[in-house]
Formats: sequence, structure tokens, C-alpha cells
Amino acid sequence: MLSDTIAAISTAVGESGIAVIRVSGPEAIAEVGRLFRSKTALPEAGSHTVHYGFIIDPQTGEKLEEVLVSLFRAPRSFTTEDVVEISTHGGIISVKRVMDLLLQQRDIRLAEPGEFTKRAFLNGRIDLSQAEAVIDLIRSKSDRAFSVALKQVEGELSRRINVLRHTLVETLAHIEVNIDYPEHDVESMTTEFIKTKCAEVTEGINGLLKTANQGKILREGITTAIVGRPNVGKSSLLNALARENKAIVTDIPGTTRDVIEEYVTINNIPLKLLDTAGIRETMDVVEQIGVERSKAAVLEADLILLVLNSAEPLHEDELKLMEQLSSRPTLVLLNKIDLPQQLDRAKVSHYFPENAVVELSAKTQEGLDHLEEAISQLFFGGKLESGDLTYVSNVRHIALLKKAKQSLAEAYEAADSGIPIDIMQIDVGLAWEQLGEVIGDSAPDALIDQIFSQFCLGK
Repeated sequence: MLSDTIAAISTAVGESGIAVIRVSGPEAIAEVGRLFRSKTALPEAGSHTVHYGFIIDPQTGEKLEEVLVSLFRAPRSFTTEDVVEISTHGGIISVKRVMDLLLQQRDIRLAEPGEFTKRAFLNGRIDLSQAEAVIDLIRSKSDRAFSVALKQVEGELSRRINVLRHTLVETLAHIEVNIDYPEHDVESMTTEFIKTKCAEVTEGINGLLKTANQGKILREGITTAIVGRPNVGKSSLLNALARENKAIVTDIPGTTRDVIEEYVTINNIPLKLLDTAGIRETMDVVEQIGVERSKAAVLEADLILLVLNSAEPLHEDELKLMEQLSSRPTLVLLNKIDLPQQLDRAKVSHYFPENAVVELSAKTQEGLDHLEEAISQLFFGGKLESGDLTYVSNVRHIALLKKAKQSLAEAYEAADSGIPIDIMQIDVGLAWEQLGEVIGDSAPDALIDQIFSQFCLGK
């Protein structure tokens, strides 16, 4: 498949200023050159140049589109192959006409999802962790998440993984020498060497895992359920955090009948907000379904915002809710502080500590900054790790790092127990392979295919 020339639309379909079609492969320049008319013939043009002209139907001579064509000759391109990028006017018809004409050419086929990035990986331009970071760049929901992904695209995680793997290779080589030439070493010295190196690599893995929780949250966001009785201000809170009217707000109880989703960013932390139906006993069939969905959202949430109306006494339903949520990551929001207060604060304190209670008014937005600070404090101790730390945000990477750490622990334990070094070699080698799977050196083909299938067409 690497010998094929592929093409795909790399920009979102719809009206826009421009759209980009990407073509990559050994015949990219020749095939596009047959359709492109400009002052300079494309096959004669230099690499990293841009040319103005028209796409022509070779059979009729008709001008199909006015375009700019960017040329990148191998190996100085994203895929390391010859790449041509055609910038057309944005719009469904203009892009479709050019794309249809390209796919009529004998040596061009439609690219599979993620195939351009997959070729960059298979051709050695990037490793697997960098390829996965490309997805994270596209899906970033905050500036911090984008910065973390960009650092991985640049290869910072790969560099640190390779340093750890190099240490393990040295350890494996030392073990091999001792096994093959026992007269040149003392086994007790090799055992101590293994323990030292295992501890050294474990420390490096711990450094990466230190930010794993933060990285995962930055990558995927915090699923946050806004719960409470009807008319306590849940939808008003969603609108206040989203800075726009996403949910209908009325004085009629039970206005929200389904779970409404909205992404917001607070202190550079992405939140997936779920505005739920008011939880109460009701005979309304539709509202009952909404209440059940609200309860399901609570079970799936990473964070629960329990909204109480501070201008009313606590209801029996709210006491039950507080009891159920007291063991979950919950912030209690005492809403409507702009009105005369009637809520018994002591009853709330019985279930939740003082630092988990925030007073605010969703209507006037007073106290929203305290809520944002409380969320940041709950998950990150008030601040994100900064500086040159590399965030491990991918679930697959985290799992492999933990497996490698376990393999090293078993090798260290074996060394402590006086087990023969050739047995220790198995665990050390396994850790080396598990770290290699993070960057793709030892990843199976099925895993690689599965990862790249997540990409959009044209990336």
C-alpha cells in the first residue's frame, strides 16, 4: 500500500475561505501535474514552492477551479513522500469537482482514515506516540491540552522513553555477557547492577506517571454532572459557565427533561458539563425518564456539582442526595445568595467539609470565581504542574508504563531473592518491550491499524 498514491480532503466539509486537498505518493507530482496549468510545470518545480493556476479537465480542457498548489518533494514532507497540497475555494461543489477529477486518475486512490499520518509513522518520520499526539492536537479542548499535545508531537515523550529503554538495553547486554562469559564477572556484581538499573528506570517511569492523572484530565476533560432538585438553578449555572444561553431557564419546575452537554474551560481545565433533569418524585412519564438519565449521569461523572437553593430550607430529597454523594467527588453549590437566606448550613456541613461548599449566584455570577478555584483545587491542588514536565495523557501509554514498572519490580524482587540472572533477564526484556510499545517499536500491526483508524480522513 505504501507504493500507492493517495488523496483526500484535509479540511472540514462546508463553506469556508479555502479548502485543502492533500495528495501523497510516488505519482503525486506527475498526476497532479497533468491536471494543473500554471507558468511553471509542476514536475519541474522545486520543493517547498507554491504555484498559482487552474485545475483543468484533461478530456475537455475546461477550467474546473482556480487553485494554489504547494509542492513538497520527498523526503522533506510530512509523509516523507512526494506531497502536493491543492488549495481550492472553500465550498462543497468546488472541492468535490477537484477531488472527483483526482480520483479518476489511474494512479490515485482515496486515502484511508489517518493514512497520511500512518505513512509518516511507517516511513520513520514520527513514532507512534507522536502520531497519537496528532489526534490530541486536533481534539484539544483547552490551551494547556494543546500545549501538552504539541510537546508530544515534537517528540519529548519519545525522547524520555528512549532514554529509559537505552538504560535497559545496557542492562540486558550486561546480563548477556555474564551468561556467555561467566569467568569475566561475578554474578553478585551483576545482580547489584540489575537492581541499580531497575531502580533508575523505575524512577524515570514514576516521573512520567506523576502527571498521568493531570494529563488524562487535560486530554479528555472532567465529566461534570450538575444535579439537584428542579428550579434550584442548574440550567442557569450551565449558562453562566458556558457564557451563553445553552439551556432553557424558566420558573416552571421540570423544564429540563434530558441531559444537556456543553464543553467549557475553567482555569485551563476542560469540563464536559452535563445539565441534568431535576431529581424528584414525579408522575410525569417524560420527566421520570429524565430523572433516570440524571441518576445515570451521576454514576458516570468524575465530578458532581450539587446545586442547592440557599433561599429555601433543605428538602428531604436533597438530604438523601447529600447522603448518597458524600463519598463521591462533589462540590456543593449554595445558589441564589442574592436572595434572603433560609438554608441550614450546618446540615450541609454534616455531609461535606467546608472546602467543598461554594456560595454563588448563577443569576448575578457572583461567586463563580470561587467555584472555578474549588474545581482546580479539587483535582490539581490549586495548580497544574508546569515547567518542563512531560504529561502522559494517553490511556494506552499510562497502562504500558504501569506494566513496565511492574516488570521491573519483579526483576528487582528476583534479584533480591537470589534467583538466577537469566530469569531476571526475562522481566527486564519485557519492560524494554512494553516501553517500546509506547513509541511503536514493538507494537503489533493490529494495534497500529486500530490507532490510525481513529483519525479523520485526510490527516
